[in-house]
This record gives sequence, C-alpha cells and structure tokens, in this order.
Amino acid sequence: MGLDGLRVDRAIDAGLMPTLARLAAAGSRHRMVVATPTLSGPSWATILTGATIAEHGVTDNQFMGSQLSRYPDLLSRAFYADQRRVTFAAASWPPLVDPAGFGPVIHERAEQHRAGQHRVVIRDGETRGYVPFDAEIVEHSLWALRYDTPDVCFTYLCDADESGHLHGPLSPEYTAALARLDAHLARLTAEIERLAAESGDDWLLAVTSDHGHVDAGGHGGDSDIERESFVVLARPGREPLDWPAEIAATSVTPRLLEFLDPTPVETTICSPRNRAGGVL
Repeated sequence: MGLDGLRVDRAIDAGLMPTLARLAAAGSRHRMVVATPTLSGPSWATILTGATIAEHGVTDNQFMGSQLSRYPDLLSRAFYADQRRVTFAAASWPPLVDPAGFGPVIHERAEQHRAGQHRVVIRDGETRGYVPFDAEIVEHSLWALRYDTPDVCFTYLCDADESGHLHGPLSPEYTAALARLDAHLARLTAEIERLAAESGDDWLLAVTSDHGHVDAGGHGGDSDIERESFVVLARPGREPLDWPAEIAATSVTPRLLEFLDPTPVETTICSPRNRAGGVL
C-alpha cells in the first residue's frame, strides 16, 4: 500500500494514524531514506521496481526518457515467477498504472488483463481531487480482495500529499487527510486479517511512502524531512519478518518477492498455487 507524501513523524510518531501505528507496533517498522529528487515519479519507480533512478531513468513526474520497460514492477515480476498468480493494482495518480499517459510504473500486461489475471483501476485525482477518488480506489481494492482473490496487490492513495501541498503537513487539513487515510487503512487491514484468519493463507501487508514534506508544504529537495520514509509490515497471525531496521528503497520489491518465493522452485501446471499475498 502506497501513501503518497506521508510525514512519518506526523502519521506515526504523533499518533495521527492509529491504525498505522498499531500495525507498526504489532508487526515491524523500518526506516527508509529515499533518493533525490524527492518526487513521486522517481521514488515510486524505485520502490516498485527495485531499480535506481540512474537505471530506470525517471527523474521527474513527466517520465521523459524513462527506461521503465526494462525494469518490471513488483506485480509483473511476481507473475513472471509464477504465471498462475493473479495481480491487482489501483491508484488515484494515473502515471503509476495508466498506459495511456506518463509511465506507467506498473506494466500493462494486456494479455494477463484479458485472461483475468491482472486487473487495474485508474482514477485521476489530479483533475478531480484525491479525496473522492481515494475513496473509490479503496472500494475497488476491497472488492478485489473479497472476490478476485489476488496474490499480489498494490493500492495507492494521495490525499496526504495533496493536503501537504495545499496547506502544509502541520495544518489541520493535513491532520484531517491523515485521519481519512487511517480509516481507509483500517478497512483494508480488517479485510486482510479476515482473509488470513479464514483461509490460513500467509498474508503480508506492507505500507510505505515516497517522500515527506517540508513544514511549509512541498517536496523535491534533499532535506532530511523530505527524504525520510518508512516501511511498515504486518503479517496477521504470524511472526513478523526479519527485515533490517533501515532498508534501501531499492530493496523493497526484492524483499517482497523473497517473501512470495523464499525458495524459488520451477513452476509446473500441476503444482499447488502459492496463496501468499503481499499488499504494498
């Protein structure tokens, strides 16, 4: 699960997102310092592919000159490792998932889409606002978890980043945005916990962000507060994963793939389907 523009000191340390804080306490929290420029395009491209900015070539939010076709994303790599897997992505910022515009970071994979193995939900919060579209993204994500039974999911929300730009991360508006995000996270967490309890599947919920905000609002520079991020991991009913206290953004996707395939095996049509799920 990706929460754009989240100031970790406000969300977790100040207790403004109690669900996220609960997940961190029950599971694990890992510090992550993102590279510069602290913009959504470069950061999400790195987090979701494991490639550096120099490798994937995304240096801004226009994606000019990107080499993303050479670096498959988390969902695509999970599918390529086991082509029985079902993947789902939903985002309110189109460049992450929309093949018609900038990007996308998450590959289209049209053949799997037609086969029902990859579903994408796209909303454009830039034109109509992130509050209503984040809510729609969550509804689609809940539906997918209940009825599509995906193996790997990515859900992205941008309410906090929009509020940070407009009002600054110390504002009442940003606090309200964090409350909305926490409510969304609580609903998704409850559904994942239900799935894990009822099926016995080994689900992993990973929550992260691409950058912070300066106190006045905004990002893109190299200050500590802009580069400060995190990964929170929750594994309902099971022991937390043994990740280092501080991780690199380039290691997030490889580590999640290792969770899916701790000992990679040759895929055959008759082998049992891996039901482990990871939500980023």
